Amino acid sequence: VQLQASGGGLVQAGGSLRLSCAASGGVFTSYTMGWFRQAPGKEREGVGCISSSDGKIFYEDSVKGRFTISKDNAKNTVYLQMNNLNPEDTAVYYCAGDWQPFGISCDTIRWKYDAWGQGTQVTVSS
Repeated sequence: VQLQASGGGLVQAGGSLRLSCAASGGVFTSYTMGWFRQAPGKEREGVGCISSSDGKIFYEDSVKGRFTISKDNAKNTVYLQMNNLNPEDTAVYYCAGDWQPFGISCDTIRWKYDAWGQGTQVTVSS
């Protein structure tokens, strides 16, 4: 599956952005989808994920209550709605896919994901 992330940009602290990740070339509904981010000089870290089969969602503590993951199977797209952004959220955001046809849970363990999008820059100004 090929993944294309979009929707990044520059936003003031407290603002919102919605990222999209469009999938092609694979059976989207067989993939657990994850969101990750990488700030300058830091390791890539998980943000959250949504399981393939039952749509169960997991969030890392750093974004819980502010970010929302959803997906539209008809559009082969997964979304990351980011609210109440702060400068610490500044990073390149990546979507990733883990082939799990019957996935009923998910996590953000990086090595499990074998398909990655190109990343989209999110910059939050103070």
